Amino acid sequence: MKSAGDAALAALERRLGHDFRNRGLLLTGLTHASAATATRETYQRLEFLGDRVLGLVITEMLIAAFPTASEGELSRRLADLVRKEACAEVAAALDFGSAMRLGGGKIKRSSLLTTNVLGDVCEAVIAAIYQDGGLEAARTFIAAHWRIKLMADAVPNQNAKAALQEWAQGRGIGVPVYAIKSKSGPDHEPHFEVEAKVGVLPPANGEGRTRREAEQAAAAALLAREGVWKAPAR
Repeated sequence: MKSAGDAALAALERRLGHDFRNRGLLLTGLTHASAATATRETYQRLEFLGDRVLGLVITEMLIAAFPTASEGELSRRLADLVRKEACAEVAAALDFGSAMRLGGGKIKRSSLLTTNVLGDVCEAVIAAIYQDGGLEAARTFIAAHWRIKLMADAVPNQNAKAALQEWAQGRGIGVPVYAIKSKSGPDHEPHFEVEAKVGVLPPANGEGRTRREAEQAAAAALLAREGVWKAPAR
């Protein structure tokens, strides 16, 4: 009979979209120092590797998405996309906390799930995927969960919602409408998913730490899909 821990781990694997051949790598990536033992390694070494894998893949995506950007602009975008907060958002959205190995009681366990810890664990899980399935597996995971973030900042100094409204009205197809699809995470660190829809066009989704940020991402996604703005590389 499977334990609750096994079930939580299997559920997380499904959310990750990667079936581990060596599940021990994933377990290590989810082990906090508070749960470490003489035979149980923590996520710290994997975090070190995952940070580099994430940086490489995001750099590839940026190079492809912004062929005329300067080194300075690429560096700014890279720093924003690989920051702890961005990684923690992915970890929270995929509910890494439900499968983590943490020491102490329920209250203490909850207090350990800070932005820094979730960000570190996200990098560790990326490394676990990389070591288990290779760079292409890690690239697939990162692209799936960072493409919207990259897209939200696809055109700096422009307002995606304003651009979408201007484009839609110019074509007589109506006014953009935004709807919250989901809100998750604690009150101090919420995560929004918003749908943008214009006329009879298929809707587009966006995510963000605030409703406005998610609406901007959704608008940018719709503009990119319709070829108005350049979409980031897959």
